[in-house]
Formats: sequence, C-alpha cells, structure tokens
Amino acid sequence: MGKKVDYRELGLTDKEYQLIVETLGREPNDLELEMYGVMWSEHCSYKNSKPMLKRFPTRGKRVIQGPGENAGIVDIDDGQAVVMKIESHNHPSAIEPYQGAATGVGGIIRDIFTMGARPIALLDSLRFGELKSERVKHLFSGVVSGIADYGNCMGIPTVGGEVYFESCYTDNPLVNAMCVGIVNKKDIVRGKASGVGNPVMIVGALTGRDGIHGASFASEELSEDSEEKRPAVQVGDPFMEKLLLEACLEILKSGCVVGIQDLGAAGLTSASCETASRAGNGIELDVSLVPRREEGMTPREVMLSESQERMLVIVKKGRENEIEEIFRKWDLAAVTIGRVTDDGFLRVKDGDRVVAELPVKSLAEGAPTTVNESKQPAYIKDVQRIQYDQIPVPEDFNEVFLKLLASENICSREWIYRQYDHMVRTNTLVLPGADAAVLRIKGTKKGIALTTDCNGRYCYLNPLEGGRIAVAEAARNLVCVGAEPLAATDCLNFGNPKKPGVYWQFENCIEGMSQACEALNTPVISGNVSFYNESKEKAVYPTPVVGMVGLIRDINKIVTPGFKKEGDLIAVIGENHGGLDGSEYLRVIHGRVAGNPSIDLEKEKAVQKCCLEATKQGILNSAHDVSEGGLLINIAESCIKGGVGARIELDSEGKRWDEVLFGEAQSRIVVSLSEHNCKLLEKISEQVGCKVLIIGKVAGKKLIARVDGSTLVKQDVAEISRKWRERIKCLME
Repeated sequence: MGKKVDYRELGLTDKEYQLIVETLGREPNDLELEMYGVMWSEHCSYKNSKPMLKRFPTRGKRVIQGPGENAGIVDIDDGQAVVMKIESHNHPSAIEPYQGAATGVGGIIRDIFTMGARPIALLDSLRFGELKSERVKHLFSGVVSGIADYGNCMGIPTVGGEVYFESCYTDNPLVNAMCVGIVNKKDIVRGKASGVGNPVMIVGALTGRDGIHGASFASEELSEDSEEKRPAVQVGDPFMEKLLLEACLEILKSGCVVGIQDLGAAGLTSASCETASRAGNGIELDVSLVPRREEGMTPREVMLSESQERMLVIVKKGRENEIEEIFRKWDLAAVTIGRVTDDGFLRVKDGDRVVAELPVKSLAEGAPTTVNESKQPAYIKDVQRIQYDQIPVPEDFNEVFLKLLASENICSREWIYRQYDHMVRTNTLVLPGADAAVLRIKGTKKGIALTTDCNGRYCYLNPLEGGRIAVAEAARNLVCVGAEPLAATDCLNFGNPKKPGVYWQFENCIEGMSQACEALNTPVISGNVSFYNESKEKAVYPTPVVGMVGLIRDINKIVTPGFKKEGDLIAVIGENHGGLDGSEYLRVIHGRVAGNPSIDLEKEKAVQKCCLEATKQGILNSAHDVSEGGLLINIAESCIKGGVGARIELDSEGKRWDEVLFGEAQSRIVVSLSEHNCKLLEKISEQVGCKVLIIGKVAGKKLIARVDGSTLVKQDVAEISRKWRERIKCLME
C-alpha cells in the first residue's frame, strides 16, 4: 500500500516520522501512520507534559492506584475505596457545546466503571467568556444542558462544581467533567490485556464514523477552520451508556473478565494498544468483525472511530458465551474481534489481510517527550506591579457590595444546578452551593466530600502561587464541611506548550501544585492535560483545575456554610488580613486584573487543622471558606444560606477599608458557634498554631458591617438574597 497521507497533517514532526520509520524498519502505510498520528498526539501521548507531571506526589498510605490507569483509587477504610478522575472536553464543546459536554460526561463515567466501581457522583468545572455575548450564552446554555441531560439520564447525581466568566475564555471555553465511584477493594479491575490466547471482545454500541481524529482535533489551537471539524465531535446516547454500565458491572462480577478498557480518544487503536502495553503483550484484531452502524466503513474508520458507549473487554478463554449472554440480556452487542498474543505487536487484520502491524509499546508509550523552552512572559512584571495608592477607596460601600454580590463570578449558580438531578440515588447530604458536596456511603456512618477548584486569574498573575492556591482551596473546601482531604485529581488547561510563555506558566503551576499537595498530604492519583486552549493568538488563563475527595467518618458531624442560630458568635479562623491582589473587587469595581496573590502553606495547614478538629468536636454551627469577593461577600453568603442577618465589627489595623472587606487573602475560614464554645475553639487554635478572631454575631434580618466604628454596609438579607440568586437567570433570560 503506497503512502498517501502526509504525516505533517497528522501533527507528526519530521523527527517523529523518522523515529517511526526506524522503529518499524520500513515506511508505515497510511493506516499505520494515522494510528501513530492519534496515539502520538498531545491528547493521547502527553509528550509535552510527561516530564513535568513526574513532579507530582502520587503515593500515600491511602493510595491504591495512582496515575497510569483509567482512574485513580484511594482507600476509605472498611474494604471500600473511592475511584475518581477529571477530564476535559474543551475543543468539542467550543464547536458543538451540547454534544461536546455530554460526551465528556459519558467518557469520564466509563473511566470509573472500567475500574469495577459504580459511579455515584458527577462534578464539573466550567469556564466561559462574559455573559454579555450572545455566543457565550449559546455555549454556556448548551454545555449546561449537555451535562444535565447525560448525567440525569444515567441516574448519576451532579452534586457540585464551579464556573467562572472571563473574557479570555470567550472563544475557547473549558469544560472539565469529574466522576467519582465506589468499589469494594476486592472487586477492583484494571485495563490490562493479560493471558496469551484470551479472546478480545468489543461490547456496547455499534461503531460509526463520528469522532474520527477527535484526539488530533484536541491537540491543536482553535481557528477559523475548527467549525469545519464539527464531525470530529462525537454524539452521545446516555440511555445506551446506562445499559453498558449495568452490563459491564455484571460481567465484572461474573469472574469472566481479565481486563477492560473504555474506547475513548483514538477509539479502538488506543484501547487495544494501551491494554496490551500495560500487560507486556500484543493483540491481534480483525476489523471485519466489528459491528457497525454505517455501511462501507474502511479499516481506518473502524480503528480511529470515537463512537461513544463502547468498551474493549479481555475475557478468560472459553467464557465468551457468558459475556455474550449478559450483553444480550441488556440488548447490547458483544462480539469477539481478536485475541491476546505474546509478540508485543498490535496486528490489525481485515479478514485474512493484515492491514497494520505495529509494536504496542512504541504506539502506546513511544512518543518522544520534550521539555520545551520556558520563559517568563513579559506581561508578568506589568500585571504584578500595582500601586494601590493610585486606586481610590470607594465612597459608597453599599454600592460596591451590591455590585460584587451580583458579579458573574460570585452570584448564585442555582440557574445551573437546578438543571441537574443532584438527589438521584438519595445519597446526597450536602447539596450544590456549599463549599463541597457530601454523599453518604450507604450501610456506614461515613461520607465523602467532593469539590473542584481553581482561580485561573491567580494563576495568570502568579502561576506558582496560583497552583498552590488551587490545591489549598480545594482542601479548605473539604475541611469546611468536616472532611479530611485524601487525594486529588487534576485537569490542567493551558495554551500552546510550544510557546515559551505558556510552558513557563505550565511548569510553574505544576511546581506550585506539587508543593501544596506535599504540604497538605493530598497526592495526585489521576488527571488530564489539555493544551492548545487558545485562539486568535490569545490563550486562556492557565487553569489547573483540582478535584479533591475527603473522608467524613461520622456524617452526623457535617458542617454547612449557612448561619444557623441567632446569638451565635461569628469568628475568623486564620489571620484576618486583606489582600486585593487578583481580587474580584479590583476587576469589577476598578477594571484591573493585577497584583501578586500568594499563600503561606504552613498557615494554611494550621487553619485547616483547627477547623477540622473543631468540627470533630462538634462545636461549629457553620463554616465557609473566604474566597472570591473577600470577607464580607463570604459572610453575606452565609446570611443568605441561613436566612438570617449578622452584625460585623472589624478593626482595619491601618489597612484600607476596601481591603478589609473585599480582599481575598488566603487561609481564612469564617465560622459561627455558640458563645459557650468560644473558649474551646481558642484552645484548639492555640494547640495547632493559628489565630482566631471574633468579629460579630448572627442577629436580625440585616447584614451590618462596621469598620473602625463606621457603618459601611447595611443591607436587608432578603433583598441581597434576591439580587444574588437571580443574576444569572436575568442574564440568560
């Protein structure tokens, strides 16, 4: 077969092509070249990120499975484990928001049940441009609908997440989906093609032409031509996936299965070579046996198709009929298409004719990695340099407060999560809108807390500190509901890694995240890298999203953010300092994205330890992380969620009043507690080495904030609740 495909059009470099020729000892044919093109794409090979990813701590006393499998696994005691992972579907969602988001959810769900776990929760992390744009509204609405419809149809609750609106995401939205499952440790399955001679089966939906070269599509910048690549976006069927989930969990319990792998990016090519590579074996496939829903499909189309709701299953020899019977019961196809071999090759046949023959290690793991040029971009010095004496202190703090409360990055997300079924399966104890979601583990007193977090603006201003803050705030969110942080999964969203400034951002974010994970004992057990998130020469903010899981040993001690009782004292755990760097206040009120945010990880550890110990002792009635909008916005949210007012008295200690109220300095948690428990909280804080400051009381129906004896903000809680809740609805409708 003569070579007709240009390797450059597949994203392969001259050097990579020469390496392929040297590895094979010959010129690859068209199919082989395209298989290398998808497997050596950034999306599948991580060739620009692997050297940096090695910096992450990935081991710990609770880690059962770290990076390298379909998902990570962490021990939660009693023979049980949590399986979790987060992944991106950014480029597809920019072209076709509904299907892009829906199939992103479908793919991450399959990663979880592939490990033998039943998925119990979904979360998301979303980024869009500002909602004044009609195109952004279209993308936002489509993505939220896609996530909602797929999760709701699957019967898996979407329990938490986050969304930010910044102009840098206008052309390139970020759609990151996280799934979490529960598995008995004895039932864990891995994606290995073990056992020479064992049959290889393809199960689930029929194979079509959708999604071909989806992996390559995700490994290049968006451009004017991207719209023409709409066929690369897969089409999902959640009802089919629900059947597939139940059938797969049933065959895993049957003892017939040796290994199983989702057919995600690069489809049959990636699933076959990755399972064989992990086991040190080979695989022989006959594409003529693959069930199809379109006529005239070529071997190339079958091997590269990214049709959804399909799995590759390696079965114990002689037990194929059992698999077929189970899938027939669920009205799904299950067909033997090959076998495990001992020669280390992926051999693709079309009937009797061999159409591709490639070494699996080369295909799955052989892409040459690179450490790109890294250089601090020129903008850093400009944005970090800010003279606060030239920024006026507001005259009307009520006006500023109301503007911030209605900011797209602060206001209620109810418009989003009301579209999600977050109560299906009846395990959700803390609903969306809190610092973290909480789910019960049925049959036990335990619960797990889940969150996603990242402020891309901080990472833009200082990637090292922004990376540290992303991890710290995720852990702080868990602590606020009473959970001990256990492990992290990440989705690293960046621009073009070949640009020195972008690679510098990437390198520094990872270093910062690694430092925080080490300090807070939250190893990274799974994740995803998404590069080339830029268009029209403009990259998105560096956005390393952190998903995290925490363990609650007694669900009767869960804490939520709303104030509960009139007369309770309101306190800040941590130093009540301001810090306007990178704040929403600077952006909304003064039109500035500037400053140099930072975090002290030792202080962060002490604050989290204090809050967690106070929760264990049952002395807190509420807890809420201070984040976007600063202290007063945080307190307002606790008033809104509790339906009660508060009186706050603050001493500026010589700082600007706007900094005291709206600064976003890290390592602070606002709590409320009965007055008789105050001494106990102070004792705990002394033991762990952090400060506690009493700043007010839960009282009445108004939020009143005084600084240095001056009343700066006085608002009716019912009125601010209405403004906060209705903002996104008003913008969208």
